[in-house]
Amino acid sequence: MLEENLKNKIVLVTGASAGIGEACARRFGAAGARLILVARREERLSKLASELPVESYLLPLDVRDRAAVEAGLGSLPENWQAIDILVNNAGLSRGLDRTHEGDPTDWDEMVDTNIKGLLYVSRAIIPGMVARGGGHVINIGSIAGREVYPAGNVYCATKHAVGAITKGMRIDLVDSAVKVTTVDPGLVETEFSLVRFHGDAERARQAYKGIRPLTGDDVADAVIWAASRPQHVQIAEVLLFSSDQASSMHIHRDGE
Repeated sequence: MLEENLKNKIVLVTGASAGIGEACARRFGAAGARLILVARREERLSKLASELPVESYLLPLDVRDRAAVEAGLGSLPENWQAIDILVNNAGLSRGLDRTHEGDPTDWDEMVDTNIKGLLYVSRAIIPGMVARGGGHVINIGSIAGREVYPAGNVYCATKHAVGAITKGMRIDLVDSAVKVTTVDPGLVETEFSLVRFHGDAERARQAYKGIRPLTGDDVADAVIWAASRPQHVQIAEVLLFSSDQASSMHIHRDGE
């Protein structure tokens, strides 16, 4: 089984405290990888680490903070420095407003997390992969990085940027044996909508009403599949939908 290729690999997952990131950590852990868990909520990371069957290293930080990223990743213990797989999962959406009605504070949080945070972490880790002659960067994108939907303006822009950065990485690293993948899911039921709507649980539930959305585990399956291919196989892109979804705007809901 190709997942055996992941045993003892060092895997760093950002946004590991919940949702897709947590699911990825659990799947990599089940495959025998050693895990560097990155997120802001240290107590959640500690709980997750206590439940994993493998060794893990906790790195509580906010990927938006470039100095913290550089300090945290630059001071990893020697036995954790040779990172084999980076899962750039940390990301969020804030608000669902037309451009001229949006909150600039929400815009800053999305741009700083989804774009700049991904770049800060990648810049800190990829040089080591290049120097060691191999590695794998897996960026969690979105259907929002392929299509723009009403009131999704800035979030869609950030995920389009993730798509462009991923393509640029793949070009830049083509001579390095470092692989680059983007996994782009549609509707996934995690804390995503709760965060988007600033804790409004009822509004968040409406996003998934009448459908069976993807779960974090479904996306983690795709990540593990991409990560466990033979070295000569690079999965460039994965687009993942619930069977109730055909595009960002084509969703079948019960009763419709």
